[in-house]
Amino acid sequence: MRGAGVYDELTARILRGELPPGARVNIDALAHEFDVSQTPVREALARLESDGLVVKELHKGYRTTPKLSRAELANLYELRLLLEPHAARRAAQRSTPETVHELQAEIRRFLTAPPGADYESYKDFRQHDARLHDLVLRMAGNPIITAAVDRTHFHLHAFRLRYDARAGRETVDEHRAIVDAIAEGDGGGAEAAMRRHLHEARARLLAAR
Repeated sequence: MRGAGVYDELTARILRGELPPGARVNIDALAHEFDVSQTPVREALARLESDGLVVKELHKGYRTTPKLSRAELANLYELRLLLEPHAARRAAQRSTPETVHELQAEIRRFLTAPPGADYESYKDFRQHDARLHDLVLRMAGNPIITAAVDRTHFHLHAFRLRYDARAGRETVDEHRAIVDAIAEGDGGGAEAAMRRHLHEARARLLAAR
């Protein structure tokens, strides 16, 4: 297994709950299991630490991090509500046929939400969700805003908390409203659609805590 494969497998185990919050991560055992040296395992853990999924403790090694608390989740949404509606407005104002095509191609990847609640069902949907939001942020043309949202690794943490088909269907509809407004060059509509999406997403996740 290559380094990227180790990272992907450990990410999956954390998001599936096979490595529960607070679990010790044994580098030697993982290297033996994956039939690799310790180096790719350590590299994968360094990436997971950057993602906020593991934490390195002095003289103790790595543990998986706790899931987001209600307060942490609320704080993340406060940041997103400050930044992403504005970014959606700017994306609509700055849209080009090429960027709109890219957004619409992404939305066509998931015209319906995955029906299952297991990790394999929602893994690709989580990545789609992150890509779509990232496209809107990049279209806005402010790399500082993009970097600020990226550093939260929000999509990893949100899908670690909860996924169900109803929430997925609502997310698909909300994404489509954002993309439609951007495609029409409707800055106010895009801002309002993004704000509604974030409010609804926050409510869905808080209800699961």
